[in-house]
Amino acid sequence: MVRSYRVGRLAQEIQREVNDILMKRVRDPRVQGITVTGVEVTGDLQHATIYYSILSDKASAGEKTQIGLDKATGLIRRELGSRLSIYVTPEIHFERDRSVQYGDKIDRLLNQIENEDQQ
Repeated sequence: MVRSYRVGRLAQEIQREVNDILMKRVRDPRVQGITVTGVEVTGDLQHATIYYSILSDKASAGEKTQIGLDKATGLIRRELGSRLSIYVTPEIHFERDRSVQYGDKIDRLLNQIENEDQQ
């Protein structure tokens, strides 16, 4: 019970700090305008998967953003190490959160059905 609370608290801290680092420290234009939507930390606190979303639906924008994040991973991890009060900074990995796009697609389909019913 205590362990899961610690994992959850660390995930929240990482999310807050990574958002701040991306806004204030990372100067790469490829990572501008991204939103960290969640963080999953393994039970041993050694690895963290950081989920993010971007506003663009274009595949090229998604690839560029991922490349920019991969390049900035070292800086972000170093910053996390200095900001978090933990013994070992977890290895971080960025993964695009597709749920935002999926939700948008569902909204469009529902609107389309609603418009067809009104005609």
